[in-house]
Amino acid sequence: SSFDVAVVGAGIVGLAAARELIQRHPSLSFAVLEKEQELAHHQSGHNSGVIHSGIYYTPGSLKAKLCVEGAALCYKYCDQKGIPYKQCGKLIVAVEHDEIPRLKALYERGLQNNVPGLKLIGAKEIQEKEPFCRGLMALDSPYTGIVDYKQVAQSYARDFQEAGGTILTDFEVTNMEMAKESSPESEDG
Repeated sequence: SSFDVAVVGAGIVGLAAARELIQRHPSLSFAVLEKEQELAHHQSGHNSGVIHSGIYYTPGSLKAKLCVEGAALCYKYCDQKGIPYKQCGKLIVAVEHDEIPRLKALYERGLQNNVPGLKLIGAKEIQEKEPFCRGLMALDSPYTGIVDYKQVAQSYARDFQEAGGTILTDFEVTNMEMAKESSPESEDG
């Protein structure tokens, strides 16, 4: 078969890219090529599954912006597709007095990044949230969550195929050559 565009690798990044491309350019033919027999077989299917809230990145940076927006989009996509997730939150705990200024700075950074729901809590509230945790102060990040990214990747694959894309598994790419560009007058130019 011949395709206009081939994406190599059916991990979450390859499948997300292919899904987005086919939605933007429906007149082109697309394939995803995967050397394994199943999708998201490597890192995408074996990571911690954390939906990061965006606390850690430099305010105003692209990483901060994309992390916060990406978390919101991830929750929205999971809701739309019925993919289970847990918005379990996270506590970042100061156990020593000299850690408190860094914790407060992290809180300020999170606020500047527009991370929803952040608050500083004391020792009593820490124990109420997590009985086996001890600390002087904590940053409570309720927007942090977990999801099975293999399920998300498989859902991206379904979206891609429903839009007309082809996924070829057990298909290892061993060579690539540069193709001539299509003329600017082509349908998808």
